[in-house]
Amino acid sequence: MITCYLRYVVDPYKLAEFEHYGKLWIPLVEKFGGTHHGYFLPSEGANNIALAMFSFPSLALYEDYRARSMEDAQCQAAFQYATDTRCIISYERSFFRPVFAA
Repeated sequence: MITCYLRYVVDPYKLAEFEHYGKLWIPLVEKFGGTHHGYFLPSEGANNIALAMFSFPSLALYEDYRARSMEDAQCQAAFQYATDTRCIISYERSFFRPVFAA
């Protein structure tokens, strides 16, 4: 299993728009076989950092999702929403291997 961790720098005055963006992506990741663990918006501390995490059974399946998302109309609409609202300033993507209790 591979978990994608996204750290966003968001416009703190556009958190509602970013929350909407997150709600668009959760079912889209699941549509392509992933498990979304949610978006996490600022609460206490920094007011411009948000997180998201989702998992795929393998890196190959994640890469397939990425390729297919580039051709999917709903995914393209979600990308365009972020561009139009400018709610995301920047982001970084990292990958992790989760460890669970035995």
